[in-house]
Amino acid sequence: MSFKTVAQSQITLTQLMLPSHSNFSGKIHGGFILNLMDQVAFACASKHSENYCVTASVNRVDFLNPIEVGELVTLKASINYTGRTSMVVGVRVESENIQTGKIKHCNSSYFTMVAKGDDGKNVPVPGLILSDDDSIRRYARSITRQEHARERGASFTPEEFVASEHLEIIAQHNAKIVREN
Repeated sequence: MSFKTVAQSQITLTQLMLPSHSNFSGKIHGGFILNLMDQVAFACASKHSENYCVTASVNRVDFLNPIEVGELVTLKASINYTGRTSMVVGVRVESENIQTGKIKHCNSSYFTMVAKGDDGKNVPVPGLILSDDDSIRRYARSITRQEHARERGASFTPEEFVASEHLEIIAQHNAKIVREN
């Protein structure tokens, strides 16, 4: 079994934001940023696995700060976790105002990528060498995030879900239950 350090697979992508990347309000379109995030996650996972990779899932993406036309956007990607054939790639997006030098954290997300062989089947990936507390924290966080996702998925399956257990919570939100017979 082979192993690689986090640094061996890290990718940084920087791109100038142009008017063609903006939405109707003049800010950079979130979909464009998601596309860049997917590209940098693909490059990082492919570099680590030395194989073609596909996106299996994207963890929550919160847009924390808007990105302006004319700013430089830098996306940083690194492997946070390795499974047998999958990897969790952490992606951080920052924008920089070229004139002032001010840097904003715009969002962070986690992409689960799966390595594919030439035949299209999943292939094993190298393990990850954890060399500092930060890499250990990120690896452990990925394990916990996966466990929570499995628990959430299991408790809301149609076979296991009991609607009456959730009515009180729903009543506190902007919803009205009207059952149709």
